[in-house]
Amino acid sequence: MRQDSFSSSRRALLHRGMTLLLAGLGTAVFWWLGLPLPFLFGPMFACLAAALLGAPLRGVKPVSQAARTILGVAVGASITPAVIGQLPDMIGSVAFVPLYVAAIGLVGVPYFHRLCGYDLPTAYFAAMPGGLQDMVMFGEEAGANVRALSLIHATRVLVIVTIVPAVLIFVFDNPLSQPIGAAAADLPWTELAIMAAAAIGGWKLGERVGLFGAAILGPMIVTAILSLSGVIEHRPPREAILIAQFFIGIGIGVGYVGVTLNELRRDVLAGLVFVVILALLAFIFTEIVVQLGFASPIEGFLSFAPGGQAEMTVLAIVAGADLGFVVVHHLMRITLVILGAPVVAALFGLRGGKRGE
Repeated sequence: MRQDSFSSSRRALLHRGMTLLLAGLGTAVFWWLGLPLPFLFGPMFACLAAALLGAPLRGVKPVSQAARTILGVAVGASITPAVIGQLPDMIGSVAFVPLYVAAIGLVGVPYFHRLCGYDLPTAYFAAMPGGLQDMVMFGEEAGANVRALSLIHATRVLVIVTIVPAVLIFVFDNPLSQPIGAAAADLPWTELAIMAAAAIGGWKLGERVGLFGAAILGPMIVTAILSLSGVIEHRPPREAILIAQFFIGIGIGVGYVGVTLNELRRDVLAGLVFVVILALLAFIFTEIVVQLGFASPIEGFLSFAPGGQAEMTVLAIVAGADLGFVVVHHLMRITLVILGAPVVAALFGLRGGKRGE
């Protein structure tokens, strides 16, 4: 028994090592070719390709979670007294977020249920634009098809993260070359130590109180308090942001490990078509808030792009967008979905439905 456990642990270690090596090679190739966001796209596409070819990749979940705390600190550090003063100006745009989430549900649930043939629990939680882990957890409790949910949401995040930079470059003429932060050597060591403590402490405190998205929101809240009180004045160093990008890219790519041809035809294809629907809805709401003068085109686009919170934070930073503005909208969307999805599911009796094949 002990020998089997040792062999299993060694296999897992080898798979993680192979995953990290592959991600590093992907990063190097993207860097050498001069492609945008090499630390995000390099690991993501390298791991995605290997996963689709059947490679036994394995994520590094604790390290990936720790990397997300860096983005939480980056967001928190951007919440300054000046941003707080701008909150009244965001109300007009933020007010459209509940309507946006409702529109996604009204279109997405019938699409997955009627057109794709999923049972109602799976259709409902597949349509909700929340975090992958949260939607899978709630869906499992409701009797949904967990594997289908994982692939559909992984596809949503993958495609959005791929499309958004292309739109920023070719439509908005934004080269994504904004500095993502000062070098660690240029920042006060005391502030670096405080940010590290805020990252780990906020993460663990958030987990203890049951905060959803604790790895990002916990550090964000703690750092925002420190930023508003003048204790810190900088974002995390450039090296830390690049590390966060690297592990986020790995996480997206390894989401496809073990995918079958049938799952590609059914779940991944359903997710791809749904992204088109989401893109249309995002475009409509972006146009509304921009035409009403509630947001600039880039901020409006990034605020209503239905990607993951961590991924949108990275893209807002490299695009030089108003990070506080973008994050407020995504926090509103994620909060509405996290708090509202299980309530609505319970109201409609989405419990223990037959799982889609």
